[in-house]
Amino acid sequence: MTTYPERIVCLTEETTETLYLLGQGDRVVGVSGYTVRPPEARLKPRVSAFINARFDKIEALRPDLVLAFSDLQADLGAELVRRGIAVATFNQRSVDEILQMIRMLGGLVGCQQAAERLADRLQSDLDHISESAAQFPRRLRVFFEEWDHPLISGIRWVEELVEIAGGAPIFPELRDARLARDRIVDPAEVVRRDPEIVFASWCGKRVKISAIRNRLGWDRVTAVREHRVFEIKSTYILQPGPASLTEGLRQLHEIFKTETARAVGRG
Repeated sequence: MTTYPERIVCLTEETTETLYLLGQGDRVVGVSGYTVRPPEARLKPRVSAFINARFDKIEALRPDLVLAFSDLQADLGAELVRRGIAVATFNQRSVDEILQMIRMLGGLVGCQQAAERLADRLQSDLDHISESAAQFPRRLRVFFEEWDHPLISGIRWVEELVEIAGGAPIFPELRDARLARDRIVDPAEVVRRDPEIVFASWCGKRVKISAIRNRLGWDRVTAVREHRVFEIKSTYILQPGPASLTEGLRQLHEIFKTETARAVGRG
């Protein structure tokens, strides 16, 4: 037996991306069907969706470690454990917990120092963008839409990234709700709180900007009137890993820089 796992199956994208960033992509032998980062990881065997997995296919890969995420994959992890496979399940829901996950994963695979360097670099990038956002003349009110029917507000790490990038979430009281059902909001309440920017990211399907703009009563929302409704692709923002802390955050910040200047100019 080797000292550290050599054949790893990742049931979600963020652990796959992290392992590649640590220079350990060769250890990944199976991935989620939703994997897009890095592109070369898509060549690996696809063994799962999000709440479903091909157990026979996973067993055939002879993994010495399977990496999973959250309570939503608890049943998958339990079945794999019953089949004699080692499983590590992460449950990161905040920016700090994402960085902690990276450090923990590095320890699991014997790359602690590399993981520390990666987490430190990501933290430095977060700090740099936060400093840039601090120069904005004001913060625009933001509604981040994680799903359309029912309407769901953003999960904690997304709301934190909105703040780091320069915005002010309109449902701050919901950020700590771990379950999506606890972040369901009334479309009329969104209208009442009047966001100046709407970001939408619907996991697994393309956002329809026109559908958002045409909701009953939303013609009174400043974001709709001022044409500030934007899609952030889910792979960049709804994966609690490096992608959200890099490309997802960068996209948010670039939009804020443009739209804050435009709003202040009109003000």
